[in-house]
Amino acid sequence: MQASYPEEPQIPESVQGPRVTPAAGRTAPTPRPVPGPRSAATPRPGHPGPGPARPAPPARRPHPTPTSPAAPAEAKQPENRSAAQFQLIPAPVGGALDAADEAVDLLLDSGRAPGDILVLTTGENHPWAAHELSFGEAAYWAQHDAGDDVFFAHTASTGRCSSRPVVIVAVNEDVDEGVARALSVARERADALLIVCGDPQKINSELGAGV
Repeated sequence: MQASYPEEPQIPESVQGPRVTPAAGRTAPTPRPVPGPRSAATPRPGHPGPGPARPAPPARRPHPTPTSPAAPAEAKQPENRSAAQFQLIPAPVGGALDAADEAVDLLLDSGRAPGDILVLTTGENHPWAAHELSFGEAAYWAQHDAGDDVFFAHTASTGRCSSRPVVIVAVNEDVDEGVARALSVARERADALLIVCGDPQKINSELGAGV
């Protein structure tokens, strides 16, 4: 009689050890640049190469206590620019720039990416824009095209600006028909949220029912 032996278990070649799937957690947030003029020691996005040190830009003015919080859109809306939310932050003409800077800081702190934000001024240029333009328009607009940081421009240049999720307008001059037209164009550039910093009574009076 032939002796019988227990069958050896067959190990399929395709069986592999447990796989470790990388956690789909969020990546650690990188330090966000403070909007406004940059110090000469801080390289601008897309300009890390060597070169003569730039003079320090004008110092930022201290922020006033915000009269209204600037919150980002609750959720990314479909690509329908007419559906952009509108928020008005009360500010006098002389405080519109400070209010816009404060809105930028709050948006960044709440998780908005710097490249999501475009800041427009109706009167004098934002100090950051004035400083960067002193090195030439080509380098200035190259930063806009890179789209990886907050960008500051004048409403006269809105036609050259690309759309961004959030557009902030600092009404730092008296409201007139030109400002009303600028606000209308600014809304076309806002995919999700348009924030206007200025005198509510004058803005609503000029715009009627609003932007």
